[in-house]
Order: sequence, then C-alpha cells, then structure tokens
Amino acid sequence: MIQPLLDALAERGYDTMTAVQEAVTKPELAGADLLVSAQTGSGKTVGFGLAIGDTVLAGEERLGPAGAPLALIVAPTRELALQVMRELGWLYAKTGAVVASCVGGTDMRDERRALDRGAHLVVGTPGRLRDHIQRGSLQMGSLRAIVLDEADEMLDLGFREDLEFMLAEAPEDRRTLMFSATVPPAIARLATQYQRDAVRVQTTSSREQHADIAYQALTVSPIDAEHAIINTLLYHDSQNAIVFCNTRAAVTHLTARLSNRGFHVVALSGELTQKERTHALQAMRDGRARVCVATDVAARGIDLPNLELVIHAELPSNGETLLHRSGRTGRAGRKGVSALIVTPKLRNKADRLLKTARVVADWRLAATAEEIAAQEQERLLNDPVWTEAVSEDDAAFVAELAKAHSAERIAAAYLKLYKSRRSAPEELAPVDTPAPRKEKQEFGPSRWFSLSVGRDAKAEARWLLPMLCKAGGLDKTAIGAIRIRDSESFVEIAEGAADRFLASIGAGMTLEDGIAVTALDAAPDFGPAKPRAPRPPREDRGPREDRPAHKLREDYKPREGYKPREDYKPREDRPARAERPAPVEAEATTEPRPERKPRHKASDRPAAKPVWKKPEAKEDRPRRDRDDSKPYEKRGPKPDRKPYDKAERKPYEKAERKPYEKSERKPYDKADRKPYDKEGRKPYAKSEGKPERKGDFTPKDKPAKPNRAADASKRFTPPGVKTSLRKPGGADTPRRKKP
Repeated sequence: MIQPLLDALAERGYDTMTAVQEAVTKPELAGADLLVSAQTGSGKTVGFGLAIGDTVLAGEERLGPAGAPLALIVAPTRELALQVMRELGWLYAKTGAVVASCVGGTDMRDERRALDRGAHLVVGTPGRLRDHIQRGSLQMGSLRAIVLDEADEMLDLGFREDLEFMLAEAPEDRRTLMFSATVPPAIARLATQYQRDAVRVQTTSSREQHADIAYQALTVSPIDAEHAIINTLLYHDSQNAIVFCNTRAAVTHLTARLSNRGFHVVALSGELTQKERTHALQAMRDGRARVCVATDVAARGIDLPNLELVIHAELPSNGETLLHRSGRTGRAGRKGVSALIVTPKLRNKADRLLKTARVVADWRLAATAEEIAAQEQERLLNDPVWTEAVSEDDAAFVAELAKAHSAERIAAAYLKLYKSRRSAPEELAPVDTPAPRKEKQEFGPSRWFSLSVGRDAKAEARWLLPMLCKAGGLDKTAIGAIRIRDSESFVEIAEGAADRFLASIGAGMTLEDGIAVTALDAAPDFGPAKPRAPRPPREDRGPREDRPAHKLREDYKPREGYKPREDYKPREDRPARAERPAPVEAEATTEPRPERKPRHKASDRPAAKPVWKKPEAKEDRPRRDRDDSKPYEKRGPKPDRKPYDKAERKPYEKAERKPYEKSERKPYDKADRKPYDKEGRKPYAKSEGKPERKGDFTPKDKPAKPNRAADASKRFTPPGVKTSLRKPGGADTPRRKKP
C-alpha cells in the first residue's frame, strides 16, 4: 500500500482495518475488477479509496497537476456523495489530489469551473454526472477507475440507464469496482456486462445482522404513536438521533411537533434544497441539533459519529430498508438502538419485516413517564460532572454559593434548573387490545304477536321493524326476534313495552296497509323448517333420452303457442343451401318495384357548380437574345412635338382690375345717436307661435355653476408664470420664466 495513504490512516486513528478494507487491499487483487458485498457501516468508503490507490497513483506517492479526472465515484444520493468526497479528501490529502463533486441541487456553473481547472477524483450522483458528460465538461478519456457505491440502491432508484451510459463512455481498459450491501440479479447482470472477470468479494459476517444494534419493538396505542416517539427520545437521551418517516408531509409535521416540545430538531427530505440538506447534516455533526427527522433519503451511507438512536416512526416497506435505516447507528464498533413504533394493527407487518431482515427484536411497551423519571434520576447521579475538579474560574462563585445557601437548597435549585431545560414526558394510554366477543344475552320476559303478512307478500324484517316502532311508539331495543313464515310473521316484544304497543295500535289491532295484529298467549312453536316438496314429473314429456339436449334442463319450458315443425329434419339430412327451394316470401317480392318520384323538380334544383378545369398553359413569349440587345442610346425629341422655345412664349397679361371704390355708407357719428330712453321702451311682446314659458324666469333663479377643481380658467396666476390653458385641468404644470 502507498505510504501517504497509510500516514493519513494513522493520523485518523486507524489501528486496524475492517474486514472489507483488508479484503479489497490484498496484493493479488491489484488491478482487478471487484464486485464487493459488505454490511452497511463496515468502512466501504475507505475501502474503495484504498483499493483504487495503486491505480490512480500508478506507483507514485504524489500526483501531478490536475487535469482530466483519473477516477470517478458514483453514489446514489447527494449526501452520500458529499460524504464520500470528504472521506477521500483527507485520505488523499498527502498525495496532492484534487477532489471535485458533481451533485444535483447545486450550481452547475461552479462545478463546470472546477472541472475546467482540473480534478484527479470526481464524486457525484448519476444524473448530474451524465449531464456533465453530455455537455462536454467532464472528460472520460483519462479515467483509470470507476467506483459504483451502493449500486443496488442506484438501480432501485431508476439510475440504470445513467450508469450504463457512463460505463459505455469510459475507456475499456479502466477498472470497475461495484460496492453493494447485497448483490441482486440486476447487479450481477450489470457486472457481467461491464466488468472484466470481476472478482467476487463477500465480507458479510456469519453472525447475526447488526450485532452492535439493539432492536426494540415498542407496542403503543394508535393515538399515542407520536407520544411514544417523544418518550423514547427522552428515555435514551442520545447525543444524536434520527427519526425516519415514509413521506415528506410526515417529516414536516413531526419536525414541527418535536420543535414545539423543545427538541433541537432539523429536517431532511427530498423537497429541501441541497444547501438546506447540507446545513441540516452539519448541524447534527456540530451538535447544534440533536434530532433529525428524515425520509429514506438518509437511509444510505450517512455517517454521523455520535448517532446512538434510530426511531422508525413509520414502518419501512421491506426488510432491506429496515437494515439500511438501522445501519446509521452501531457503526465501526459503536453501540446503537433501533426502535420500531408498532400499533396493534401493524403487529403482523412488523413480524414479517424482522423475519425478512433476520433480526430479533425485544418486544416491549413504550417508556412511561415514571420510567423516564427514574432513568433521568439515574443518569443525573452518574453524570461525570460530579467527579470533575472545580476550575479556578468557578471556585470563587462556588464558595459564595456555599456560603449563602445550604447544600440542600443548592441541590434543589440545580435539580429544578435541570428539569426546566428538558421536555416533560407524555402520559400514554394503555395499549388497545381486541375486545372479547360479546356473548348473546337473553332478551328477557316478552310477549309474542302475530302479523297477517308473510313471505308470500314479500315481508321482510327490515321494513317490519320500523313499521312496528312507528305504530307502537317503541324503540328498536324493545323488539326482539322477528320470524317470517309463508303466510304470517311473528314478533317478540318486551313485556314492559307490550301494553304500550297495544294501546298505540288501538282496538282495531291493525298496522299500515291493513296488517292485522294478534296477541298470542305463548311463544309459537316454529319447529324445524319444512323442506320443499319436489316438483312432480310432467307426464306430457317423454323419456329424457328422447328429448333434445337443451330440453334436458329441469327449468326448460316451451314458449306459449309453440308448435313443432312437421318438416323438421336433422342438420345432417338437410340438403345443401344452394339446393334448397326459395322461401315463399322471396317469390312474393319478385315483382318490379314502382318508380320513385323525385323529391324536387329539375327546375327547382340549384345549378350545379362548374367543374374546375386546369387552365390551359399560355405560350411563352420568345425571349430576346442578349446578343441582339443594343447598348443604351439617348432618345431624341419626338417627331410630333416641337422643341420648347422661350422666344415664342407670350408675356403674361394681367386682367384689368378696377381700383378700390369706397362705399356710399356714412361714417359713424356719435352725435347722431339718440340717448337711451328707458321709459319709452315698449314692453316685451311674446310671439304667438312659441309656447308660453312657465313662471317668470329671472337671473336669480339660475342654478349656481359648480366649482370644479379641474377648471383652471379662474385660478390666480402669479406674475412671471406661464400656464397652458389648452386643456383646462390637464397635466400641464406651470413653468416660471428663466431669469
């Protein structure tokens, strides 16, 4: 193995390798294609990073300048791809390798710039990598190795076409390594098609699945499913926990519920952007969040170092998904707990999942409030803070507290502060169990009545019961058995309601539609049902052997007026169709049919449109040869027109115009004007042709003209201001004169 990789492992604290890491780094497997199946959490990422080390470095300890990628790693999800990039980053840090990522949800232009600058290792998801290859930003010609991480998951997610496209674009002499938790037939076919004599490496342990994970099946009432999740988180009080849901809507709802209860929670689902998903996982790693509510997008490859608890809020669809969900904890030798929330209706499904996954779970009830309080008390007493030495910064304040308060008072205050920062547990209802089947109780003392209607009149209990309740003013609980016979029916009525029933129906003892009611002294003896008498055989029929096959049915009955044909012959004895005589009806129709009169006269019919004919082709005029064309010649004057001669033009003669003559009207003279005589004015005389106007109209009776704000005709205009009055009330603004 190359020394820079060994140094990186030593700095990370890798004393021993896992089984899969030892298997893929054997000297005899150098340069071979591998098909590896290993359990989740067994160190596969570091394993294939070590496996391709000799191929990428080619025996050297450092890589040259970055150019076209030398290795391509494909992962099913964005989170897993970014995690692989981080793992390969520290593993190849001493070799000078440049690692780039190409995942969905990020800016493709930034990825393209990174690829243009050069990268030795490229990690990405199938869809985004194919997009870069088709756009020409990812060159595949220099590839030495391709790694398919979680290959079975990529096929389940529908990335088969993308994988086949990338494998077909890669050089034929590259190495192909497939890592998967299981090897289904689809993976085997893909390995046969795109790998060269692949070596099968299987490192699954012979012991039970996930030996470091404690499976718990918590039985809860359907109304307490979410309460059980809260109590489980409080009971274990793990540093990090993941709660898996099946849908995005369930993730949103449960995230809001846990956040309201005081948990530091983040969400992780497909509807979030890549930036939000990256921040959520980083918050879990930094300790800013302790609970992550996620869909199955986080079930593969996500590695959180302090993850101790996995809760299945909703059961997965199959056992393989259950293993991958639970595999987020109990990684690299650490212990973990996987809890399934199971309601009584889901008990059978949970049993099938555990059996398919080949794990054994501890069936128990969800933690109650008393168990959580006891667990918190034990956790508080065993906290390492009691054994730690007091720092110098805190010693002065501790002495002041001890001087001011007693030890009991300080302990009580500390316990109160501790409880105030934690959410209170939920009270759980008892688990619902199937209720025992109720035994049939006796109706009690009763009286029987007979009704004059039975099966012959199509009587049924479903319409007799409401009729009795309505007519007798009874409740349905007061009516017992109803027995219907051919001609009558019997009804059982409680003893306490029988008198009320008789009083309601009256002395006539009748119900609706004239149904008579008779009170019986004792319960009728129904006895066993009498079987129907068999139908007697019909004597007009012959033996069954002599009847046709369709008449052998017992329910066969010929139609009315049926008479057998005397000339009937079996089909095999009948002559051929061509030799049969014509039917009688055909002879009657041999006469010619009368001519049918036209519906309209010929003269009334509209004239038919002329049929369109293709116009005859016209003869083309003969074209003049270019050789016959003469050069441009200036035309001379026309023969019938004389040239213009200024000398012949006559001078313009103006018409004789008379000089201006003044009119004979005298000029206006003020002296001649007579003074205005008001007294001598004649009164106004109305014209005879016009109708008289009602009332005496004076200027005082005129209505006042409304003062419109838009009317600018009477506005004050200061001196030196120009206004436009072309459109009163318009938008023209006054402008002052320039100084």
